[in-house]
Amino acid sequence: MPRAKKRTNRQRVKSSVIATVGYDAGDRRLEVAFHNGRVYAYLDVPASVYEKLVTAESVGKVFNEEVRPHYKAELVEDAVRV
Repeated sequence: MPRAKKRTNRQRVKSSVIATVGYDAGDRRLEVAFHNGRVYAYLDVPASVYEKLVTAESVGKVFNEEVRPHYKAELVEDAVRV
């Protein structure tokens, strides 16, 4: 999986798996940081999906149903091992 270079400003979300999410409307690029340290960019994501994600009662459920199976992902940052 190729690494994406551009980063977006992300906001914290209440989730046991996802730490932060960000969105670049111009590029239609959703960036998701997981609690395990990995960050992925999901490409060509409509703003409506981002809004649904950040306002969801269950962020993980929306991510697994609306994002993961439908949009190509690029690894932005791998988990740091210490």
